[in-house]
Amino acid sequence: MIGLALAVFFLIITPGPGVLTTAGFGAAYGFKRSLPYVFGLFIGTNLVLLAVVSGFAAVLLSVPWLRTVLVLASLAFLLYLAAKIAFAGSKIAFIAATTPPGIVGGILLQIVNPKAYAVNTTLVTGFNYAPDAFAFEVTTKLLIINAVWIPIHLIWLWAGVRLHALNLSESRQRLINFAMAAALLTVVLLSVYSLLSSEFQ
Repeated sequence: MIGLALAVFFLIITPGPGVLTTAGFGAAYGFKRSLPYVFGLFIGTNLVLLAVVSGFAAVLLSVPWLRTVLVLASLAFLLYLAAKIAFAGSKIAFIAATTPPGIVGGILLQIVNPKAYAVNTTLVTGFNYAPDAFAFEVTTKLLIINAVWIPIHLIWLWAGVRLHALNLSESRQRLINFAMAAALLTVVLLSVYSLLSSEFQ
């Protein structure tokens, strides 16, 4: 179980759509206003975990055209969130960026988040410490994953809020927002590359 906990820590703390948007919205909108989004991420990640455990995710992703549709939907939503972060502190905005996405936004991100499926699949299939007690293993994995997931995301949210609390100039705050959005876009580009590579192999 210790190995699982360490794996959860390192897999979740590394930058991905969830933690990047958490920090970005924390910096742009503050702690309290961003909490509903983080709560949505929490619900979403557990829905993905249940989909992986039940095998439902594997069935969906085994259909090539459906996998492509899901990846494209995730890319579109990630682009939308990147724009929300990038233009939160800018008067020139292509979308309304006055509020962060709420609970529904967090749930949707996890449902279309490629990293969420990859991480949960690794954790569910890679650590079989109770092969004769499936229910016990799944329950403890669920508890361990959430016990690590919650503080990590709150720390990323706090880090974003601390950036906001530095009272940086508008231009510097805008640069930070753009940098966070650029990091998220990097994830988008990597997803596109992964999709194209798998389609042409």
